[in-house]
Amino acid sequence: MINYAKIMYITLFVLLLSGCNPFAADETTQKERSADHISFSQHNPHQKAQPDIFIKNISISAIGDILVHKRVYRDAKTNDGYAFMPMMKQVKPYLNDTTISIANQETMIAGQAHGLSGYPTFNTPKSMGNTLKSLGIDVVSLANNHTLDQGPAGVKSAISHWEKLDMKYTGAYKSQRDRERLRVFQSDAGIDTAFLSYTYGTNGIPVPTGQSYLVNTIDYAQMRRDINKAKQQADAVVLSLHAGDEYEPLPNQLQKNVVQFAADLGVDAVIGHHPHVLQPIEWVEGKQGNRMLAAYSLGNFFSGQTALKKRIGGILKFDLEKRKDAQDTIQVKRPKFLLTYVTSAGPHNFEVLPMHDLDEADLEDHQNVYLESKQHVSQFMPELKFVGSPKGGEG
Repeated sequence: MINYAKIMYITLFVLLLSGCNPFAADETTQKERSADHISFSQHNPHQKAQPDIFIKNISISAIGDILVHKRVYRDAKTNDGYAFMPMMKQVKPYLNDTTISIANQETMIAGQAHGLSGYPTFNTPKSMGNTLKSLGIDVVSLANNHTLDQGPAGVKSAISHWEKLDMKYTGAYKSQRDRERLRVFQSDAGIDTAFLSYTYGTNGIPVPTGQSYLVNTIDYAQMRRDINKAKQQADAVVLSLHAGDEYEPLPNQLQKNVVQFAADLGVDAVIGHHPHVLQPIEWVEGKQGNRMLAAYSLGNFFSGQTALKKRIGGILKFDLEKRKDAQDTIQVKRPKFLLTYVTSAGPHNFEVLPMHDLDEADLEDHQNVYLESKQHVSQFMPELKFVGSPKGGEG
């Protein structure tokens, strides 16, 4: 009788001696799979290490000149004071939708105690500050040719109200200590932005001796110190520049020089004011190969000037993007522009509207005016995006 158990035992013993393991294929497969998995995390000495990059982002809106003529604040007069919100509320959705919004408050809000006035030495109701806060403005630039219209007392009275509103101001200060305190907006996203502001002059009104802190003027040595300090304390630097030739559609040499100076020092964006008309936007390359956004003039955002080009302004929008790499790189991304228009066709003599919302009752031939303004602003940056399209047109 054949002993089948003994035969099977001998056969299995021979197979084991020959290395023919019936489970070897599955075991090899598992090892290969493990090796494949490990290979993704193993260091390749011939491959350059690529650090993980985390991107953070904040958004900024900037508006142009707020120049409150006597005819403007008279239009805002109520039984209880001065109400500017009904004249500006149509643009609120475009200002409170970003992380930070900045305005050029060209006229000091020293208030009625100092005597309200218009051109040539302005003084504006304090309620304009309240309106800007309600619109979503976080930072006001105060360095301009009208800063000293009401003297040191006017500057300090205005600053007192900005402080009551808990709004950041830059370019004009109440003391040297105040000036040395850098204005940095700290965002929840972890991107800190410093705001600086300078003007070409003060309409011939001398800065009082020993009180240079009252207004920042263009001084390259001081600007270099300020920018370097800002770069040490913040991730990004935005500089407001009050310069240029009034009512001229293109930047002058001073504007170009200061803008290039700022780019060479690593400023991220320059926001221009003073010409009271729109000027083009462009990218400017710094000497380190960095790219800076430059808006030479955002025009009048809200004023009593009535010529067509002086009624047109805009809201510049862009993102600041921070890459968590070895340099914590900051880049300006996705600039876009919203054209605005101050109309006299509504319930108020002066009311700022998004230009794409205009119709023939607001502005005759509004579609062509919109397209011409769009082409003018983007002539140095053809890829610039615009917010909205004119009624009845493609935009």
